[in-house]
Amino acid sequence: MHADLLAGRPVAVEVLLRKLLPFPGHTVPAGFPSPAEDFNTKRIDLIEQLITHPQATFLLRVAGPSMIEAGILDGDVVVVNRALRPAHMDIVVAVLDDNDFTVKYLHLRHGQIRLVAANPTYPDIVPRDGQSLTIWGVVTSSITVFKNLRTEGADRVRTRRWK
Repeated sequence: MHADLLAGRPVAVEVLLRKLLPFPGHTVPAGFPSPAEDFNTKRIDLIEQLITHPQATFLLRVAGPSMIEAGILDGDVVVVNRALRPAHMDIVVAVLDDNDFTVKYLHLRHGQIRLVAANPTYPDIVPRDGQSLTIWGVVTSSITVFKNLRTEGADRVRTRRWK
């Protein structure tokens, strides 16, 4: 993982290596398991799947639970596209007073701007007179890691039997 991303700073997607991962080309049922099929393996390019404007796309690590009901968890990495024009109810990265970054829903109605959390315990952010608010970019994806084998040690990976 890139050091800037781990430190909470934006990382341009261009600096990341292009990785192709095996992609079987079919969906995986989340209900009852289907009989095993041989994989008709092709490669999936995560950059191609997640990035439409490489020069204007950045990765940011999320800190805090304010967007949990949108499926963005503390520690997730969000893909932020600065080339997109933000629209009402987009999830955006905003900058308050030129230094405080936040991820929230953008609420644009009747000429009024509000930043709305996806967690009812967080209040809306409404810019006050004299306070600057800049929409830094539009969040297009969120990457959640359920288990990080690098930090946990790949040698500890084992199969579990469920009873």
